Amino acid sequence: MAADRRPRRSIPGEGFRARKQFGQNFLRDENIIADIVAAIAPDDQEVTVEIGPGMGALTRPVCRRLSHLHAVEIDRDLAQRLREDPVLGKCLTIHEADALSFDFSSLKQEGKALKIFGNLPYNISTPLLFHLLSYGPLISSMTFMLQKEVVDRLTASPGCKDYGRLSVMAQYRCRMYPLLAVPPEAFQPAPKVWSAVVRMEPWQEKPRTVADESLLEAVTAAAFSQRRKTIANSLGDYLEAGDFADLGLDRRLRAEDLTVNQFADIADLVAARRSR
Repeated sequence: MAADRRPRRSIPGEGFRARKQFGQNFLRDENIIADIVAAIAPDDQEVTVEIGPGMGALTRPVCRRLSHLHAVEIDRDLAQRLREDPVLGKCLTIHEADALSFDFSSLKQEGKALKIFGNLPYNISTPLLFHLLSYGPLISSMTFMLQKEVVDRLTASPGCKDYGRLSVMAQYRCRMYPLLAVPPEAFQPAPKVWSAVVRMEPWQEKPRTVADESLLEAVTAAAFSQRRKTIANSLGDYLEAGDFADLGLDRRLRAEDLTVNQFADIADLVAARRSR
């Protein structure tokens, strides 16, 4: 995932002060905006939804390709500005709400999946991703700007320091495609860290399913909450001594050594035991 080295042009500011409580950093770089819109690939075959449209940097070029766009915006003033925009108002429906609690299934239309995109606030990105992943079967793709550290975690492989609970649960539910890195100067105000764009495509048929996804989440969370310990210790509440041989696992392994399928094996073994 290489940084974009092309000369950058900035779009004009619009006189709005970013609000720290909403984690606002407004994207200004036209080259990067064009790359993100190309990755989103907006069309009217799906219900397209933007999370946190902000000043409309992505909203405007996406709307030029669509007859209608939904947007979820928590900032009342920004929502009003977008409603009053003489161009955007013709194709945009604003849902003034917190994306963390918004019911995305309410936007579903017969025969159309949801296509979701946005520049997500760093301070809520992980819980928001888990919220969105719960709607997986309704979604065809999600294209997000996130803190680069989060994208590294989403796409990490076993054995990597970035591999963790988010990696396992996201990859269990989605194909992951890291797209491009974005420097701080592409935003106003500039954040202190690099950002990155990732495309997530929920599996319509998972390559591996578990009997109880909430148990998979619990097992994964327990393993990574004590990631320096062996799984014999971190998963002591879930696994018995004989389970390691049944699972074909070395009890000396740590959480970061296990694949998504191995976490699924553990969850299914525990689920089967509890159902007896």
